[in-house]
Amino acid sequence: MDQTTKAPIPELWGIDKFSELLDSKFRIPGTNVRFGIDFLIGLFPYVGDILGFLFSAGLVITIARHGASGQLVARMILNVLLDTVIGSIPLIGDLFDLAYKANRRNYNLLVEHYGEGEHQGSVWKVIIPILLVLLILLILLIILLTKFVTWSIGLLLQIQDVVH
Repeated sequence: MDQTTKAPIPELWGIDKFSELLDSKFRIPGTNVRFGIDFLIGLFPYVGDILGFLFSAGLVITIARHGASGQLVARMILNVLLDTVIGSIPLIGDLFDLAYKANRRNYNLLVEHYGEGEHQGSVWKVIIPILLVLLILLILLIILLTKFVTWSIGLLLQIQDVVH
């Protein structure tokens, strides 16, 4: 899918701006490489991944409330899952975040739904399973964060013992 932004629809202005902020607000000088705060916070292992996931999940929920079909929301969740799972791999995930831009992909899907009449239907048949999947993923990320913090504290204590 082309990562350029589709023509804006007035009712979706806030979603457009938020997805732009997350994925493509800034540009690396001298290049055409764009990034957003999702990439920046993703540089902080685990904590950044959880925050990025929460922002993306909130965006999908907002999009679902705008009448997206179950099929469309499922595609959006797949984008968020890919972004979260691959994005949590150190270094590789950061590079993936620069290229994939799940939030802009989801915004473009919403514009297709809204403006072109694609992906029509009700979201309510799939919203509960989707929310459960998002909750499970969030719990897994929190578990990973807990393990990382525990490991980091243990490492710091070992270093402190060696110094003394």
